[in-house]
Amino acid sequence: MKQYNLLFILNKEKNAILMCKRTSNPYNGKYNMCGGKIENNEALLNSAYRELYEETGITKNEITLKPFMDFIWHQTNTKMHVFVGKLQQEVSLIEEIHPLYWIPLSENFFDLKLFAGEGNIGHMVEIYRLVEGELFDE
Repeated sequence: MKQYNLLFILNKEKNAILMCKRTSNPYNGKYNMCGGKIENNEALLNSAYRELYEETGITKNEITLKPFMDFIWHQTNTKMHVFVGKLQQEVSLIEEIHPLYWIPLSENFFDLKLFAGEGNIGHMVEIYRLVEGELFDE
């Protein structure tokens, strides 16, 4: 099974999500969460921290990632592991390939003209809203 991770990263205030604006297909020109391929025999959480650092410069010392949800597409034998985390402080982002943006949580993440994922990002945000009080110790 092909496995990928997706990173649902919130700013310190929990009012914006970190997204990249895709500069290549799939989803060229649309906003998407950061993430990437899980290498063979790589631990899921380690892969999430690796991708986060590679794509944004954010380190394990600046955020704690937690498993959030998984998606499985049986027809393509693909699994997506979604991790959620909230920054502990403001950080300077380092872009790998795609430009990075903080998108306010008030945005319509179901707008398929702006966001990748066929509406899945919108569903993730709605589920986050249902459980946000249970995710972070504050």
